[in-house]
Order: sequence, then structure tokens, then C-alpha cells
Amino acid sequence: MFRILSASKDTYITDKIINNRFRATDANLGQAGTLDLFKLYNESTIPGETAPIELSRLLIKFDLAEVANMHNDKYIDVGDSSFSAQIKLHDIYGGQTTPRNFHIICFPLSQSFDEGTGFDVVNYQDVTTTNWLTASFFRGVEKKWNKTGARASGSLGSQNIDIIVSGTVKGQSSPINLSSEMYFETGEEDLILNVTNFVSASVKNLIDNHGFLISLSGSYEGNNRSYFVKRFASRNTLNANIRPKLMIKYNDSINDNLVNFEFDTTGSLYLHNFSRNTLSNLLSGSAANEVTGPNCMILKIQTGSFKKQFNVSQVPRGSGRLTGIYSASFAINSFNSNLYNHVIASGSVTFDQIWSNANETVTYLSSSIKIKKSNRNIINFGEQRIIATVINLRPRYKENEKVRLKVFVENANKELVLRKTPFETPSEIYSNMFYRVRDADTDDIIIPFDTLATKLSNDSKAMYFDFYMSSLTRGKSYTFDFLVKQNNFDLIVKSPSKFIIE
Repeated sequence: MFRILSASKDTYITDKIINNRFRATDANLGQAGTLDLFKLYNESTIPGETAPIELSRLLIKFDLAEVANMHNDKYIDVGDSSFSAQIKLHDIYGGQTTPRNFHIICFPLSQSFDEGTGFDVVNYQDVTTTNWLTASFFRGVEKKWNKTGARASGSLGSQNIDIIVSGTVKGQSSPINLSSEMYFETGEEDLILNVTNFVSASVKNLIDNHGFLISLSGSYEGNNRSYFVKRFASRNTLNANIRPKLMIKYNDSINDNLVNFEFDTTGSLYLHNFSRNTLSNLLSGSAANEVTGPNCMILKIQTGSFKKQFNVSQVPRGSGRLTGIYSASFAINSFNSNLYNHVIASGSVTFDQIWSNANETVTYLSSSIKIKKSNRNIINFGEQRIIATVINLRPRYKENEKVRLKVFVENANKELVLRKTPFETPSEIYSNMFYRVRDADTDDIIIPFDTLATKLSNDSKAMYFDFYMSSLTRGKSYTFDFLVKQNNFDLIVKSPSKFIIE
């Protein structure tokens, strides 16, 4: 799962010297089209100062309510190792001088800030909060930064601080780092900051979310060099594709090997239980107890005199488990004396698969599975032609929709088999298939291929993935591309279908 959240507010604060007379410490830039990060050393003069330093710092906030909803609904687990949260700010180069070789650092804010209505980036004459001196103004009460420029730092729980460097949160025995840093070599890079620790703790209500401060790291703010100007798009920029993003990533893929199970290789089988078209836990016994947790049932794989039994668990999702979904992972040895000759002769064996309770008094599902020997032929994967079609893609979507998109994959080079009776062509199943989203008009990559977050799931009939349309901008047209990784080849397949967010 790859989801993009937009910033709820952003601005930058500065103490820039104006006309060599005074500092713009009360200026607000909340509606500016860019977020300008800079440091000037001895570039201006001002009465009473020698070698003055002028700075700016960025403030940005993302509403994490949607992340909390996904966590509470078990779509994601923010404590899982595959979960990550990254801030992305897009570089804007407009011919201006760009600094090189510097670090940018990010800290969570310990108090809230106002975005403000200012947009004068020339003379800095829009005087309102937030600014270099003041964080917010509410009901006639002015709340100042504890240190000008929002630079009073400390640990989580400390008093009179503006930014949080680290802290010990519930469930942790030692402090965790809450800052994030990135080095810029050319100065033309986009900013990508890992804020997973903070987002995870905030979603669990362990840290209040007031947003972030982003600045040059301390050694660069204090040295005797200038860094002017690193410019990013703000949430007010006209190009919606480059507005600030919080990228939420999580591996929610489920790969069922029912149609591609091979001997001597570990695979996974899944059982999904539905009640009135809704996933629900299995019930067992006269008391109708829910079947939950690890090793809660068994799966028997058998044919003739061959029989194997495996534990089945409710599918884990981070620290929790998915309602109504059960799985077992195992391997079948083709060299077993009861199987070997048949495997060599036919290349496959059909087994009964029986899902039941632990004492085998209740059978939940009885079906079959064909397990094949591994393909030992020499093939040239690079010559394959693959066609991927999102079979349930609609031309228009509302931005609040979450949809499950099913992908039918066809190998155009696959040998044709003529049949006299109607035959349903199954989709090809790939263990490592990924999606990305591209702006259909500009070809800009909105969501890139990611080997964890954009991995497709599969059942016995097709590939599929869940997608949040709110990650995209209203009024724009998009398309999906697909990446298949197999046999050390990467094959990109572009889909011709387009869709619009209303």
C-alpha cells in the first residue's frame, strides 16, 4: 500500500534583513507559492551587528487522522517493520543560484503554528503569525516561540521547547531518534525525510502532532558560509503534482500460491471466510467460538497413501491479525517415495486439501490443488511480451474512494492451445509484480515502483491491489504501469487505460 497525504498547512519563517535597516522577524509567508530555505552570512549590514547571519526555517504539518484510521481498521500496522512514512518536498529550480554540499534536518514541533495569510516574498510586509517570533495567535492570546526561530530543543516531555529531538515513548525501553536528515550534493535534489518514528508514535497517541520544523542543520546555520536559496514547492503552488507529500508505505500484499505451487519450494495457501460478502472469522463448536490466532486449525494435503498435515494460523498484520483470512506455508518434497515416480512421469500431482479444526471433527473447506515440478527449461524471459489490463478500472473516481483493482495479465508469447469447448483463460500469476501511477498528460511519475509498498497481491484468478484515490489530485487524468521482476529481468508494462479523479 502506497498512500500520499497532502500537507494541511505550511509556511516558512525568517529573520531576513530588509534594506540594511531591520529584520523581517514579524513577517508571515503562509500563502507563498514556495518554501524558501536559506542562510546568508555577512551579505547585508544592520546597525549593531557585525557579520550578521540571516536564516529561514520551514514549518509543515500533515493531518495523520487517515493514517490512524488505516491502523485502527487493520489495513496497516504502524509498528510493523514494513511501515514507513516519508516527507517529500519537490525542488523548484527557476534559474536562481542553488547552494551545494549541505545538510537539511527535520524535527517534530512541540507546539502548534498558524499558517497565516502572508505572501509578500520580496519586501516581507505581511505582518501576522506565524513568524520568527510568534508561533500562533488564538482568541486574543499570542503564543511565542520559546526561542526565536522555533529553535528551543529538548527531549519529549521537556518544558519550554519548540522542537523535539528524541524521546522515550510507551513500549520503548530506550529513547528513539525523532529527527531526520538529508545531505544535498548538487542542491537540485528533492527533499525526502524519514519520519516513521514520529508518525508511528503519533498514530498511537504517544506524541502530539503539531507538524515539523525543517532547517539547515546546526553546523551549517552557524558557519561562515552562505546557502542561498534552496526552494521547494509549497501547498499553494499551481502544479498539484509537486505539492508537499507525506508518503505512507506498507507491504499489505498477499500472495496465494494455489495456482503456481511447486514441489521443493515453500509456498502459501489462503482460506478466506465470508459472511454476507464480508470477511468474518470462522466459527467452531456448539458455542460458535471464533477461530482466531496462531495454529488455530490444520490443513491436510493428501493423495493416495501420501498425507501431510500443516498448522494454519489467522493471517498476521503487524501485531494484530486479519479478520476471516487464514494461511499455511509449507513445502512438499518431490523425492518422497510415494510421489517421486509420478512427479517424474507427469510433472505434477493433484492433491486434496482439507481445512479443518485441530481434532478434525469439523471441515471448513475441502478442495484440490495441483503441485507442479519446477521448470528446468532454458527460457529467455527478456523476449516475453506481457499485456496487463486492469479489468475493473472505471473512467472516473471520487477522491474519497478506496478501490480494489484487479489486473489480468496475459503472456502474448504463450503457446496457443486449440479447444473445441469454451475455456476460461486464467491470468498469469507473478510473485514479484508492482504498480506505479503516472500522470497521463505530463508523464510525471506520481507514485513510483516500490518493492514493498506497491507489490501486487494475487488469488487463484488474478493479480490485485488496493488503492486510495485520495492520493491523486482532482481533475487530472492518470494511468497505471506495471513492473514484473523475474529471472533477473525487469519488464515494464504500460496500461492504455486512463481514469480521472473527480
